[in-house]
Amino acid sequence: MIDLDIMRGPGEWARVASLEALAQRAIEAAFAVAPEAPSSPVELSLLLSDNAGVRELNRAWRGLDKPTNVLSFPGSGVPTPDGVHHLGDIALAFETVAREAEAEGKSLADHVAHLIVHGVLHLTGLDHETDEEADAMEALETAALASLGIADPYRDMAGLNVEA
Repeated sequence: MIDLDIMRGPGEWARVASLEALAQRAIEAAFAVAPEAPSSPVELSLLLSDNAGVRELNRAWRGLDKPTNVLSFPGSGVPTPDGVHHLGDIALAFETVAREAEAEGKSLADHVAHLIVHGVLHLTGLDHETDEEADAMEALETAALASLGIADPYRDMAGLNVEA
């Protein structure tokens, strides 16, 4: 069971049709490919913000004074009394996500799904600090997105600048 809490901040997020259902499907697709997917019920939060909001989070938590497309904040790993684990939080910056989607010739919805998959994989413990880690994570993202009918986002690119 996945309990998803979506917090809508500034940004034109209404441009993404059926965003809640898209997010739920993207999370499930990420769990389906993650080597360390949670086996117990989880909850996670998705913050839909703008560049200013994500820039502030990036500055406060990572020391980087700039917006980015996606940020992931792992949860404590401690279950609630009813056995639910807070997996963590994901934040998206609308302007950056929309600009990237347009520049890369992708639909906004497909790019949002990709970034949610990317963020969830981080919350399950994956990273892309080394080339080997990046290759493994990209392969998992591609597999998760394929299950959603979304084309390989890395097919014609040297790599997407996702920071989480």
